[in-house]
Amino acid sequence: MASSSSIPAMALVVALMLVVGSGTCHAARLLADATAPADAPSSAVPGIPALPKTTVPTIPTVPAVTMPPMPAVPAVTVPPMPAVPAVTLPPVPAMPTVPAATVPTVPAAVPTVPSATALPPVPAVVVPAVPKVTLPPMPSVPGIPKVTLPPMPSVPGAPAMPYLAPPPKA
Repeated sequence: MASSSSIPAMALVVALMLVVGSGTCHAARLLADATAPADAPSSAVPGIPALPKTTVPTIPTVPAVTMPPMPAVPAVTVPPMPAVPAVTLPPVPAMPTVPAATVPTVPAAVPTVPSATALPPVPAVVVPAVPKVTLPPMPSVPGIPKVTLPPMPSVPGAPAMPYLAPPPKA
């Protein structure tokens, strides 16, 4: 499901593709109409005479034009800036003092931990033996055929996974 922020973005992308695509098609059509077709060889279509070769007239050279000199830019006098009046600020009030915090002192002697020999021993727990029980085989489910799957194809470049268990025997 698309989020609500991606829907306007998708609409914008589609609109841009339509605008860009239609402009490209129009430009391609204009280019195809404006370019002259290539000269076909005379034997390309029998029965139609070949077009006579036309010579392109040469373009006359344009004489050099001398430009008049650039007129001088008149100097502009800027009126002086008015002086900024000095501003007097009120004095900053003094910061209140913070009272010193009293920190308790750490005692020099570290209390001793009682020795472990003073603890009573942990009694041993006896676990009863679990009898071995053999289970009957699992009955097959009627209506579901047993299907053998083809082996997985190897992916080139992917490392082998030795930690996976081998497939079960059918």
